[in-house]
Amino acid sequence: MVHSPATTRFRPGSLIVVVILLLGIAAATVAVFYQRTQTRRCLDFYGSEAAWRLAKAPRVELWQVAPTGQPARLVATNRHDVTDAKGIVHLRRGLVEDAGFRWNASGVVDRLPDAAWDYALVFSDPAGDGRTAVVVDLEAEGGWLAVQGRPGRAALGRLGRGLAEWIAATIPAREGAKTR
Repeated sequence: MVHSPATTRFRPGSLIVVVILLLGIAAATVAVFYQRTQTRRCLDFYGSEAAWRLAKAPRVELWQVAPTGQPARLVATNRHDVTDAKGIVHLRRGLVEDAGFRWNASGVVDRLPDAAWDYALVFSDPAGDGRTAVVVDLEAEGGWLAVQGRPGRAALGRLGRGLAEWIAATIPAREGAKTR
C-alpha cells in the first residue's frame, strides 16, 4: 500500500529525535554563554589576540627577567622552553579564566616598577607573526601579572600559588636542559 504525504503519520521516534536535537541546541547555547562569562574579564584584560596566544600558541617560553635601566624594558636572563612542560595545559587554561585572578572593581591598576617583575611567559608562533609576553611578580601581595604592551595589571588570586609552584618545579627540571 502506498501512502500519500497527507496520510503519512507522525511517528513517536521522530518526536524523540526532534527533542534530542532541541536539547543539544539548548545545551550548546548554555555552554557558549557559560564559557563567555568565565573568560570575560580576561578577554578585556589581555585583548582577544593575546588571549588566543595564551591558549593556543605552539611555543611557550619561561624567561627569568631583570630590569635594563631603561623604562618599561626588561631583559631575559635565562630562557626555558616550556612548550611541553608538565602542567602547561592547565596553566594556559588558568591564565584565561577569570576565577584565577582577584579583579579590582575600580578597573585598571597601575603597572609595577620594572624591578618588581620576576618572570615572563612568552607565547609565540614561530611560523606566524607576533608574540605575547606576560610578566609575573610572585612576591608582592600574592602576585601580579601584566601583559607587555597593555595597560594595568591583574592580581593573581588562586592562580598565584599554583603558578609559583609550577615555576619552581619547572625551572629545576629544565636546568639540565639546554637554555638559550
